[in-house]
Amino acid sequence: MDLSLLVDEAWPALERLDHGPWTFRASQGVTKRANSVLVRGMPDDLEGAVLAAEAFYASRGLPCVFSLGGGAVDDFLAARGYALVEPTMGMWATGEPEASPYSLKISDQPWDGWMESWWAVDGRYPSQLPVVAEILRGVPSLYAAYEEDGVALAVGRGVVQGGDVLGLYGMATLPRARRRGLARAVLRGLRAHAGVPRAYLVVVERNTAAQALYRGEGFVAQGGYHYRVRADGAVTGHTRPPTHPA
Repeated sequence: MDLSLLVDEAWPALERLDHGPWTFRASQGVTKRANSVLVRGMPDDLEGAVLAAEAFYASRGLPCVFSLGGGAVDDFLAARGYALVEPTMGMWATGEPEASPYSLKISDQPWDGWMESWWAVDGRYPSQLPVVAEILRGVPSLYAAYEEDGVALAVGRGVVQGGDVLGLYGMATLPRARRRGLARAVLRGLRAHAGVPRAYLVVVERNTAAQALYRGEGFVAQGGYHYRVRADGAVTGHTRPPTHPA
């Protein structure tokens, strides 16, 4: 399955505009994933398509960001001054997961505690919570958390796609609760609750600790993408580079 299409479906932008084989996506600058050009194939006029993308984002006060793999479009953007940022790998697992060692709260809607804990770990402005909540609710999802004293210490989101694939997103653990196996418990709980044979997730290449966790749960690397951003451009709203793919 096409990883880029799965990610696009599971993290739907609030605004979309198709331009030939590309899709311009915008969501008030909240996450690169929802504020970037989804590159699929080569347009008839490559330079014209890039100019159209730059105009689309400039009119919204956003930097022009492209989400893609390697190839001719990537080479063209590099020559145009776009820097490669956040190389991200896909990881896949099949079969039934082991049982979760903890009891989890699972809902089909994100509750305040889930949102607050995830957003605290991801390191973005609280004022952006309404925007990201709208993004998350754009597709039916499962939300899981391990809670103590009403606080969501570890959270995750699952999106069943195509009836047989689970996309895992929003995996986060509060710093004070790490090294307790809570992320592993949330991952297993989501997979068991979804009851589908395959699961995938995406993780930035620099996050080797998360990759080790996922490999321990049977995930193997397959596919990936990166972003191209002008050297002087940055998606608005980030207080620091996110641990998970933006």
